[in-house]
Amino acid sequence: MYRFFLPLMLVFSNSLFAADGARAHLHRFLDGLKTLRAEFAQEVIDNETNQVSHSHGVFYLARPDRFRWVYEGEYPHYIIADGKTIWLVEEDLEQVSQKSQKSALDGTPAGLLAKDLDIDREFQVDELGERMGLSWLRLRPRDENSQFEQILLAFEGDKLSRMEMADRFGQVTRFDFFKLQRNPKLQDQLFRFVPPPGYDILDQ
Repeated sequence: MYRFFLPLMLVFSNSLFAADGARAHLHRFLDGLKTLRAEFAQEVIDNETNQVSHSHGVFYLARPDRFRWVYEGEYPHYIIADGKTIWLVEEDLEQVSQKSQKSALDGTPAGLLAKDLDIDREFQVDELGERMGLSWLRLRPRDENSQFEQILLAFEGDKLSRMEMADRFGQVTRFDFFKLQRNPKLQDQLFRFVPPPGYDILDQ
């Protein structure tokens, strides 16, 4: 399910880093990072239909393989990765989609969240310099079968400020991050999920 892959690219292996520019910002941002809490605003742009959708919420990360994305608003839902399974929970529909975390992340940018990959082997990495007061880095998948054309990361100092993902279907997903907290104490319960009685459970 494509929604599994949208918000999941915050952790990278140290093999990516160099001494200067956005690579160095990324290195310092991740150095010693164990947990993270951040608020986000998401914008999805369909370049074929010119449709734009907006959402917002809170992101929690416990490296290396657990996370929780909470989407707030009119149609709240959330995504949990517990280390083995990714759960997409839509409370308004009383519906849960589940997928093996390994199979869901293999071959996608989300795989960087759970694996210590050689980034330069998986991606062509380009420094894009300064724009809008941010330092930009571009990752282009080397796998021709990847659904993504490129991923952009933007840093304000050593803080991750924006992430943009362009897929091969004419869609761009943009995340702006706010109020980042490094290494807060997070409850394990955030990364656990048991389907409530009566919910429909779909295997992806």
